[in-house]
This record gives sequence, C-alpha cells and structure tokens, in this order.
Amino acid sequence: MSSAVMAEAPATRGWVMRDFAASIVVFLVAMPLCMGIAVASGLPPEKGLITGIIGGLVVGFFAGSPLQVSGPAAGLAVIVFELVRDLGISALGPILVLAGILQFAAGAFKLGGWFRAISPAVVHGMLAGIGALIVIGQFHTLFDARPLASGLENLAAIPGRIMGLSPTNLASTEIALLIGVLTIVLMIGWDKVRPAALKLVPGALIGVLGGTLTAFFLGLDVVRVDVPQSILSAIDTPGAGFLASLANPTLLLSAVAIAFIASAETLLSAAAVDRMHDGPRTDYDKELRAQGIGNLLCGAAGALPMTGVIVRSSANVQAGATTRLSTILHGAWILGFVALLPWLLREIPMAALGGVLVVTGARLVSLKHVRHLFDHYGVLPAAVWGVTFVLVIATDLLTGVLVGLAMSLLELAPHVRRLRLKVDTVEQDGRYHVRLDGAATFLGLPRLNRVLDALPDGKAMTLELLRVPAIDHSAAETLRQWLQRVRQRGGSVELVGNSRHLKRLAV
Repeated sequence: MSSAVMAEAPATRGWVMRDFAASIVVFLVAMPLCMGIAVASGLPPEKGLITGIIGGLVVGFFAGSPLQVSGPAAGLAVIVFELVRDLGISALGPILVLAGILQFAAGAFKLGGWFRAISPAVVHGMLAGIGALIVIGQFHTLFDARPLASGLENLAAIPGRIMGLSPTNLASTEIALLIGVLTIVLMIGWDKVRPAALKLVPGALIGVLGGTLTAFFLGLDVVRVDVPQSILSAIDTPGAGFLASLANPTLLLSAVAIAFIASAETLLSAAAVDRMHDGPRTDYDKELRAQGIGNLLCGAAGALPMTGVIVRSSANVQAGATTRLSTILHGAWILGFVALLPWLLREIPMAALGGVLVVTGARLVSLKHVRHLFDHYGVLPAAVWGVTFVLVIATDLLTGVLVGLAMSLLELAPHVRRLRLKVDTVEQDGRYHVRLDGAATFLGLPRLNRVLDALPDGKAMTLELLRVPAIDHSAAETLRQWLQRVRQRGGSVELVGNSRHLKRLAV
C-alpha cells in the first residue's frame, strides 16, 4: 500500500468518527425538541419525530448547507397551531406539499438571495413574538392542560391557572407543574454549571430525563406522551381528495406564508452556521431546493413543516462535525429510537416537554437584539421590531410580518431617487477594492451578497462607501457580518467613507 493511501486512511477515519460523535449529540438535542414542537403545534409528538427523520435522512443528503440540521422549528409552531385549529389537521398535508413546491421553485429560479434581504428587524421581531406565544401557550401545558385558541386568550387565562393551585392538596395539576418547573430548573441550571467534560450534553435532555425519572420512580399521576407502537402508523398518506384540495385558495395562501417564513428562517440559520466554521459555504439556492423536497415529503407523510434550525445546527458544529454525514446519521438515530423504543417515549410527562418549550420560547425573545437595533440604527428599525412583535402576539403571525415589512419600506422613502445600488470589485496589487455606488438598502442585498460571497478568503480588502448616500439597517447588518467574517478568516478590511457610515459598520 502506498504511503499516500496509508496517510489518507487515518484522516478519513478521523472525520468519520467526528461526524459519528456529532450525530449522536444532535440526536440527543433533537429528540425532545421534535416532540415538544409538535405538541406546541397542536399535533401528536410523533409528527415532529417524522419531520426530524426526513430532515436528517433526506434534506441532510441534498442540503446546500452541509452542517445545518433541518427539522421541526419553534418558529413555525404558532402558524401550524392556527392552521390546524382553523382548517383541521387534514389540511396540513396539502399546505406543506404546496409550500415545498414553492420552496423548490424559489431555489430553482435562484431566489435565495432575496430571502436573505428580509429586514433583520422583522425577522427577529417575528421570532420574539413566536417565542412569547410559545411561552404563554406552553405555560398551560405545565398544568397538564391544553393551550387555548389564541395568544391573548392564553395570556388572560394565566392568572386563573395560578389562582387555582392548592398547595395543601397536591392533585395531578400541582404535580404536573412541579415536574414542569423541575425540568426548567434542570435545563437552565445545567447550562450554567455543566462541567467542561460534558459540555456537549444538551440541557433539554437533562431536563426531560430529570422530569421523566422523577415521575417514573415516584409513580406520579401525570399526563404522559402518547406515541404509537409503530412509527409507520403515524404516517398519514394523501387521501382521495388530496389533489383537489391543492387548488383551494385558502390553502394556497397558507402555503405561501409557510414557504416564506420557513425559507427566511432557514437561510438566516444557514448564514449563522457559516459564521461558526471554516468549511464549505452555503449554496442558498440548493438549500432552498432541499427544504422544498423535505416539506413536500412532510406534507405527503402528514408531518410537521421543517426549516433549518439554529439550535441543532450549532450543536452539530460545536460537536466537531465536518461533513453532512452527521446530519444524515442523526435522522437515522431518531428513526432507530422510535422504531425500537417507543415504550420509553411514553414515559415522558407532557409537563416536561412543556418546560423544554417554555425555555426554548423564552430564548427566542431577545431584547438584546432590539437594543442593538436602537443603538446602531435609530428609532425606526427598533419600532419595526416592536410593532412586529406586538402584532404577532395580538393578531397573527402573517399580519405581524406583513406590517413589519411595510414599515421597513419607510427607510427607502428619503432615497427613492438613488435606490439602484452598483457594486464593483477591482483587484490592485493584491488588494481587493469593493466600491458601492447608490443607496445601500435591502433592495440591493441580493447583488451585494453575490459580490461579497465571491471574494477570496484571507486577502486585504478596501470597502469604499464614498458614493453611498445612505445605508439602511438591513444592508448595514449584512456589511457588519461580512466584516466580521473576513477578519475571522485572517483578512483585513479598510473602510473608506463618511464618518456616519463608518460608525454604523463598527464591529
């Protein structure tokens, strides 16, 4: 055997073992979240597990972001809950099939760059609103009760739940609350005090294990997860009227909403994952096509919608994954677990899953982000965040997002005559000069991102903003992230422009 082949074999074994170990970590993170998000969506837990399996075995194979993990996302739980409540569970399959087709078409027509241009204030305001809705909805799951129909109803019912407790008469309600609180305390506590040797063990797993073992060994009378004996029985294949329902305008509008939100969340997550590692960059259009295939299959199986998810993806990167093998394997572990050990899942208290989701939802409400918007970009972007957040809670997800997008157009008004952004790149003596001409707004982000993504790593750059009259917060965030990425990879960037622009881009 040649020395080259002998050298290659240990290297191959090295990345295979790293991906194998990372896949187990992602599996442990994904299991409680897949079930919990299904419960928050008003569906049985096994629906989330099916989506997790498809996200690993299928989307992991086709993904344009090799280290991103796909599965059920908290960001879609609220809209799915509303769809199931208003249209019935049978409508979810056709909606996801349509959404998957729309996502695949968007990737095929290379529209991935436009999803990256969505205002960060809208996206983070939407996620914060969803997080708040999850918290106030799953608060009732802590009491072994079902969430009510809307966020405002859930909020109004919270005082009654608390006042109905009886510390001197511990019935199933009080016991369930104790299990839920124990899960929350274990999750948060583990994240704060976990030893370095166990840093990859997820807090959600510790919380669910603690709640489950407590309920099991004390024989507590609480509502537990109900999963079928066979995962195949949880698959709802399309019925006789499936094709006819695809022409329903109501379902089509819902599909557009899911495709839009799922694509935006996926590509934002992919961009965040790219900043965590030095491996291959995301092909955003390929990722959209993969997500489309995944959601089409989820619709055909009667499962939950999927997106790329940042919590599982960051766990994958931190665990040392180097290729898509880890993502694919995590789907295989979920399939093996639910096929061989469904009895173990049936021991998990519903209140424990509610506790996991309360913590997950709370982490989506990032006040740090709105402070960042206000400090760097002023009142308007912060107001967009606030209005989106409030409307998602008070009305519905789609209304909040549409109003937020409409408000973000106000940033364009003063610069309507110079909205066309020109981006040129010139190499001189080993230094790359990136010259912008025109207002840098979200309308020019697809072009700007294409140019920035094509620049080589580790080179000296000059970003020239002398002919830029204004930069909105979407473009400024894109440029800030690019500056951070270049410097993390050993490159340098000189900024040329007026002091106001330079202050906005300071990192």
